[in-house]
Amino acid sequence: MGYINSGIEQGATVHLGGKRHGTEGYWIEPTIFTDTRPDMQIVQEEIFGPVCTVIKFEDEDDVLRQANDTLYGLAAAVFTNDITRGIQIAHKLHAGTAWVNCVNSLHPNVPFGGYKQSGIGRELGEYALNKWVFFFLMVIAGV
Repeated sequence: MGYINSGIEQGATVHLGGKRHGTEGYWIEPTIFTDTRPDMQIVQEEIFGPVCTVIKFEDEDDVLRQANDTLYGLAAAVFTNDITRGIQIAHKLHAGTAWVNCVNSLHPNVPFGGYKQSGIGRELGEYALNKWVFFFLMVIAGV
């Protein structure tokens, strides 16, 4: 609720949701903010919840600048009718994973992890398997 209150206080509009869901636990309604600016906390920080911020942009350069102007970079998604352009844009995003026309589609052979302050290292894939094999060998060796 702190993020939702921050968005409202900084001038964003709650287009949908924005309230607690139920009386127990930490559940909120799926929430969509509009009228946002790049400097708002709800835009700059990773909110791990059903919260979406809708941000206006002028052109492709502007959207890439806004998307990459953050301390975080876990994942991004591009939705488009032009798959070639979508892939080109995805390659320009500073995110550990950039999906085109889907989200959360992971494959165990492909490493997953973020850039900047969105995680340390990678999960999944041969990279992560090698890390764990090394760890277990160190444990067995008593190091």
